[in-house]
Amino acid sequence: MKEAAQHNTQNDCWVVIDGKVYDVTEYLDEHPGGDDVVLAATGKDATDDFEDAGHSKSAREIMKDYCIGELEPSSPILPELDISKVKPSTVATNKLMDKALQYWAVPAAIIGISVVAGLLYLRKK
Repeated sequence: MKEAAQHNTQNDCWVVIDGKVYDVTEYLDEHPGGDDVVLAATGKDATDDFEDAGHSKSAREIMKDYCIGELEPSSPILPELDISKVKPSTVATNKLMDKALQYWAVPAAIIGISVVAGLLYLRKK
């Protein structure tokens, strides 16, 4: 994957889709979405980007002409991500506060309206 990531220019462009490496340098000018879409997909596994675009069967056939190899199975396709976790107590507290505001808003509004209506009623007498 590191080697494929190094080929990320308009004059030398490789894309990785489904574990296969494609040299799409010659196809950049012909790509219907423009070369910038393809260049943005270099240096990473572009499988999701490719699938999300909804490519046709004919596009998949054209791909076969540009396949230059496959990734080594031992190399990780995606880099390790550093994921931080939110403390569960913080999430639970936020949800509890949201619920408390929801349940107290309606009774508080009813009481406020009742007080205003009572004052207006007493004022008319």
